[in-house]
Amino acid sequence: MTSAMEDAHILMSMTYASRANPDVSANDFNEILQQAQVNNAVNGITGMLTFNKDYFLQTIEGPRAQINRLLYSLIADPRHHDLQVIETRELKHRAWSMNYASPTEKNVAIYLKYSTTIDFNPYLLSAEAAYNLMNELSDQHD
Repeated sequence: MTSAMEDAHILMSMTYASRANPDVSANDFNEILQQAQVNNAVNGITGMLTFNKDYFLQTIEGPRAQINRLLYSLIADPRHHDLQVIETRELKHRAWSMNYASPTEKNVAIYLKYSTTIDFNPYLLSAEAAYNLMNELSDQHD
């Protein structure tokens, strides 16, 4: 059994997709972002989030125990549903601070590059495609 102290040194990444509830407004989404930035900073979590009107796709990084706690709170969050974990992995180092990318005319080609359909649907992405999409969106953000 690992102690909490040992667990804090195991860095993980988790990528998930979820469906936004139809009543989530742009204002709600801004609140989600602000809340996530504050909570994640306190808990040592970084990552990359993208959202369109229908879907969330997020990769989060941090200590294993914190990622697990966050997963439980994400599942319980009424602002989205049908959360599916796409990938988890141990990391040697972090890839992101806390970035966000929304679909824009500038980056629409990136979404289409990784999408298997004409409309972006993160549930259809492989783990590798999701990771590469997030990397390219993050590069656009910098």
